[in-house]
Amino acid sequence: MFEVHPQLDKDCITVGDFPLCKLLLSNDSHYPWFILVPRRAGVTEVFQLEEGDQLQLQRESIHLSRVLYDVFGADKLNVAALGNMVSQLHVHHIVRYRNDAAWPAPVWGKFPATPYGSSEVQAVLEPLRDALALEFRFAELAL
Repeated sequence: MFEVHPQLDKDCITVGDFPLCKLLLSNDSHYPWFILVPRRAGVTEVFQLEEGDQLQLQRESIHLSRVLYDVFGADKLNVAALGNMVSQLHVHHIVRYRNDAAWPAPVWGKFPATPYGSSEVQAVLEPLRDALALEFRFAELAL
């Protein structure tokens, strides 16, 4: 049975669901940082997904990437599936700006996370409502 890894659950806010993936918002207000987690139990690598799921993950990642790049006016978008700390397959989508706190270095471990306030979460998610509408369902808490 699929469950979001406890560390991801602790560090993130559930945004909603694509057909394959759960979408999370990393609770770090330094960056618009979203994470796709395929709802498949026991999967740690993309190649472990069935071929149809591999293609769906790619579709969802590309769609999310376009939306984040456009909505947040990114200078660069970092997309990565590392899994060194949390082995459950998950794909980070981090909006980067030339003037962000860690630029040009990677964001991991650069600064302690600064959690969002509830109004800040809504401000980050609101511009995504129309842009993510295609096959996306927002979680009730994200409304």
